[in-house]
Amino acid sequence: MVRNRQKDLYFAGFLFILGLLIITPIFLMFISSLKDDRYEIMRDMGSLKAFFVLHPTLHNFKEVLFESVQNFGRSFINSIIVLSVTVVLTSIVCSMAGYALQRGKLKIKKFIFLVVLSLYIIPMEAIMLPLMYQVSSWGITDTFSVQILPFVASPLYIYLFYNYFKEIPVSLSENAELEGASFWQIFKDIYLPMNKAPIITVCILQGMDMWNQYLWPLLVTTDQKVRPMSVALSSFTGTGGDIYWDQLMAASVVMLLPVLVLFIIFQRNFIESVGSSAVKG
Repeated sequence: MVRNRQKDLYFAGFLFILGLLIITPIFLMFISSLKDDRYEIMRDMGSLKAFFVLHPTLHNFKEVLFESVQNFGRSFINSIIVLSVTVVLTSIVCSMAGYALQRGKLKIKKFIFLVVLSLYIIPMEAIMLPLMYQVSSWGITDTFSVQILPFVASPLYIYLFYNYFKEIPVSLSENAELEGASFWQIFKDIYLPMNKAPIITVCILQGMDMWNQYLWPLLVTTDQKVRPMSVALSSFTGTGGDIYWDQLMAASVVMLLPVLVLFIIFQRNFIESVGSSAVKG
């Protein structure tokens, strides 16, 4: 009994230290965003002053969102547009593909499924250059489309829907066919309503992935009117490479807050959906 308590105390202490290591950089970012002097931020980083702010101000947030040369407020809207459209299209395309591969009558569907699954091992970085050449030939660089289209069909999410659809009894679709329902009516009226978990999982994981996209939009966009926040963060530099730390910290907080708030609100859905998808996989 005493040993179990000691183990629990050691484990709690380990989790406490781990939590501090994770929270400390985020806390420093919030505190630094409330300081109005970027040189003060750098001076304080080597001492305990970094954890305190004597005269907090929201001026950095106002400047970043509404007055900055980088037009960060526009970048914030761009990120929301790209995320929203990509999540919706990914849910539609991947669910339809998973359904077709699971319940379709095409003779080579197993071969197609293996090909789709094998594509998951190919990293995005390996195909970025030929993909850049392709989208350039289409003339869609510097658009929202070029940031959305390469990500709407994911082998991982197709496989996820495929596994969930496999659990539904075939008798349900057969009975619906006898009553005159078409192939896609069965998908819309039976399979989708019975599989909300994979839809939530795809929305969460794809949303996080698109919110943090950096390399691809950096390569295919140059216009600030379509660039997302992740790329705009790298533009808070002055002449001679001087970094505007006050504005950069405020911009980082703006980028973090929506994800943090949504996670706090939907943390139960997040844990359940990701956990259930892992079990299914």
